[in-house]
Amino acid sequence: MKIAAAAYPLTDRIETWEAYEEKLTRWVAEAAGVDLLVFPEYGAMELALLAGQEVSRDPIGSLRAVAERLPEVNALHSWLARRFGVHLLAGSAPVETQRGIVNRAHLFAPSGDTAFQDKQIPTPYERDVLGLVHGEPLRVIETELGTLGILICYDAEFPLLARGLIEAGADLLLVPACTDGIAGHHRVATGARARALENQCFAIHAPTVGRGIDWCPVIDENRGAAAVYGPPDPLSTETGVLAHGEFDVPGWVFVSLDLAATRATRARGETRNHAHWCEQGSRITSVGKFPLR
Repeated sequence: MKIAAAAYPLTDRIETWEAYEEKLTRWVAEAAGVDLLVFPEYGAMELALLAGQEVSRDPIGSLRAVAERLPEVNALHSWLARRFGVHLLAGSAPVETQRGIVNRAHLFAPSGDTAFQDKQIPTPYERDVLGLVHGEPLRVIETELGTLGILICYDAEFPLLARGLIEAGADLLLVPACTDGIAGHHRVATGARARALENQCFAIHAPTVGRGIDWCPVIDENRGAAAVYGPPDPLSTETGVLAHGEFDVPGWVFVSLDLAATRATRARGETRNHAHWCEQGSRITSVGKFPLR
């Protein structure tokens, strides 16, 4: 399976739908021949400027403006997935629901089928400034490539979310991200790498990049590097890093993955984190105190 993870730049001033269509088509064309393309969290927010600067500079207004464009955005991604014969995780976008605005990532198959995953745990900024709420529950997505699970940015920092996906059958974790500082990037990257270790699986990390965006506070600063992580083991990769892009540099990171390698690691690896996960429960409940004084 060939994978491409995007370090996707949001610094372009997208002021017409045609400019967005051209940019996205160019990016997908550059990864032609790949089986799965992963775009980042909030990738769709570059469309906020289409509503004018007054709207795009308002955090809530920009979310709603992009949400209104989502049918067009989805139609474009679906067409690109079919045209280039790829599975395509689109940049996540705000979606208005009865409960409030959620952060949703759509996956498109070359067959024309589609699925989505909502963010489970909004960050403090998303809660306090944007008013986002958690969306529909986690799900695994069965594809011709394997069974995929999606952890949107902050979600990758929570081990039980990933474990739920793995126990439901996920072979691969996709981690689209948008982080506005170096610390934020490393939290998500460390989370993705840890989830790959704990579950002996692959994790694909795709961030936004680009700084000094003065027309939309939701995406004003974007730091990161695209990467693909696996379980550190001689049967897979000794470092756990299969591919890593340059920090803050736009572009694709490409890698070929063999899901059989993770299955071999789980069965015959130097450690068996995936199998031994369940042993934690009994150890935690038996924690006691030992006064040394």
